[in-house]
Amino acid sequence: MMPFPGGIDANANATLVFSLAAAVIYAFSLGMPPRLSRSAARTLPVAMLAVLVAQQGGPWLLVAALGVSAVGDAFLSRDGEKAFLGGTASFLAAHVLYVVLFLRAGSGLGLLSAEPWRGIIALAMAVLALAMIFALWRRTGPALRLPIGIHAAALLGMGIAAITLNSVWVVGGVILLMLSDGLHAAEKFLLPAISAHRIWVRHGVWALYYAGQLAITLGLLLG
Repeated sequence: MMPFPGGIDANANATLVFSLAAAVIYAFSLGMPPRLSRSAARTLPVAMLAVLVAQQGGPWLLVAALGVSAVGDAFLSRDGEKAFLGGTASFLAAHVLYVVLFLRAGSGLGLLSAEPWRGIIALAMAVLALAMIFALWRRTGPALRLPIGIHAAALLGMGIAAITLNSVWVVGGVILLMLSDGLHAAEKFLLPAISAHRIWVRHGVWALYYAGQLAITLGLLLG
């Protein structure tokens, strides 16, 4: 059974299948050298989710967040410091777009105190974000500490904003994105360069990231 009306050949379902196929292809290319085909395989999955949202008349902020995320994917599919900084900036912009989207679609931050379980989740997110910042600051130079702090604050803001929605899919998707981001930071700054764990960490980062974007997209489109 397909999530959208019609069969697999219907525009929405075909776009979703194309996105999933591209995500799987990229997972198998993670150990390969950077090249144009690998960049396309990384960029297409989330870019096609943006196309899907546009096809379905979904929120323009969601289209923008997914589109900017796809730009970040294009940057991170390449090696080098400039590519890393470009990807980091793109995902920071995507996090801010998600914050605005969730706050507009949610029931307000007052819900965190009205329903204590939401406040507890927000507190747990804050503790984890602070723990990650502390771990990274010990292993990075002064030039990276401010960007790391800003990125962590945007990520935490996205998580807290998501809790104001009554969508398990969206909240779960945001948690997956936060886990992916934390794992990526650990791989970039905490793991030794020759660690044997890098390859499975990279697969974990990608799986969590794409699953998170997919869950947010379907959660907002299908309600």
